[in-house]
Amino acid sequence: MSQHILDQSIRAIAQAVRGGEISFEELMGEAVVRHERYDDTLKAYKHFDGDGAKDSARAADALLAQGHDVGPLMGMPISVKDIFGVTGMPTWGGTNKEMDIQWATDGPMMQALRRYMAIPTGKTHTIEFAFGAVGTSYHYGAPRNPWDAENHRVSGGSSVGAGISLAEGSSLMALGTDTGGSVRIPAAVTGSVGLKVTIDRWSTDGIVPLSTGFDTPGFLTRSVEDAIIGFGAIDPEYDDPEALFQDLDGIDVGDLRLGICDEHFWDNCSPGVAEGVQAAIDELEKQGAHLIKIPMAEATEARACLFDAFLFGVEGLSHVQEHFSDRWDSIDPTIERRLNHGIDIKGVDYYSNMRKLDYLNGVICDRLRHVDALLTPTVVRTPPTVEEVKDIDDYFVANGLMTQNTQPINMLHLCGITIPVGQDVAGMPVGLQLSGASGTEERVLSTALACERYFGTARERLGVPPLIGG
Repeated sequence: MSQHILDQSIRAIAQAVRGGEISFEELMGEAVVRHERYDDTLKAYKHFDGDGAKDSARAADALLAQGHDVGPLMGMPISVKDIFGVTGMPTWGGTNKEMDIQWATDGPMMQALRRYMAIPTGKTHTIEFAFGAVGTSYHYGAPRNPWDAENHRVSGGSSVGAGISLAEGSSLMALGTDTGGSVRIPAAVTGSVGLKVTIDRWSTDGIVPLSTGFDTPGFLTRSVEDAIIGFGAIDPEYDDPEALFQDLDGIDVGDLRLGICDEHFWDNCSPGVAEGVQAAIDELEKQGAHLIKIPMAEATEARACLFDAFLFGVEGLSHVQEHFSDRWDSIDPTIERRLNHGIDIKGVDYYSNMRKLDYLNGVICDRLRHVDALLTPTVVRTPPTVEEVKDIDDYFVANGLMTQNTQPINMLHLCGITIPVGQDVAGMPVGLQLSGASGTEERVLSTALACERYFGTARERLGVPPLIGG
């Protein structure tokens, strides 16, 4: 192959293994080498188990040789956000203490991936209790965004190490969770693809909780093609990822009906962000895509519901008090301050805002059913440097800007995906967010794949991150 094996798509790598070009053990060995090469600089992982991953890869080789082939994810390295339980690996959940065994055991999402014999390489860093979108940790510092060789920029949160694990080549799929943007934000700022499914489509069992009402499992990949393979493996509606990919492939950009809006999502953009997304939308229109104006003032209303009743803080505080009260004295001061905002919230305010969100969901879903996806910027702010968010008030400002466009999608119970389409003035990746009505993941994925077929993958459109070698 002209490209390094780890720079290929999951389907292409799977074909190479079955064609005898490389074994699963050799593939995993390459992934471990990549991690060892970049870990001192990037710090994606809290826990990495290269030896265990290579043992699992050898077992996959043996099974494949016996004729046991479970599909394209077989033998592929995946990273796992350190709030997922993974049998055989410790869980910290971003805290400074290892958690009990109930938080270190496979839940339904990991069980699904193990059925397809995907191999976890380790646990990637997360914000404590997954409560933050910037990417800095009181306990563990800040993994480094590989797109800036001069400055230590954050990689987004709360799935902090996920996008970095993809960039360095130690994983081909990175599990994360998305309560208010924690998959799409790190995906956008690291030049990755990030999928957030509709609330309750996938089980959160086996995942350290933050918000019962909004926690949503998801993942990052290097391409939409890879994301469809991952979706087909995890989603209980499907049992053949390759067949799902074939079903969703083939739509032409000229057949797309794409929603655009003026409200909310274009505010506060750093230089180059709005311009990059608008240029991508203009390209799609020139290829024949139909643009349809969708009113989205409710996005601001939905986010106001979150803040009026501090929904994440109320639910997060409840979970910490129930499961992790022994950690309160050592909690990150930034996280403690955010959780404490939930103390004085009245039950009537909490429930009235939740009911309003249910109503707004119906309103927005009725509008979005007329389009294949709503197009907006994913993250409006250039990811800050660590120095820029050292002050707690500056951190909160940055956190608010980084979640500006993702939180409404969660509050409105929509699904969404981000794909890389350009770079801002600082040279950092810019993401295009495609959002759809509740339960329309297949439609959104098919739309995103059509866009990727035109734009190219992240590597094809953006190139290689400056801190990553060939």
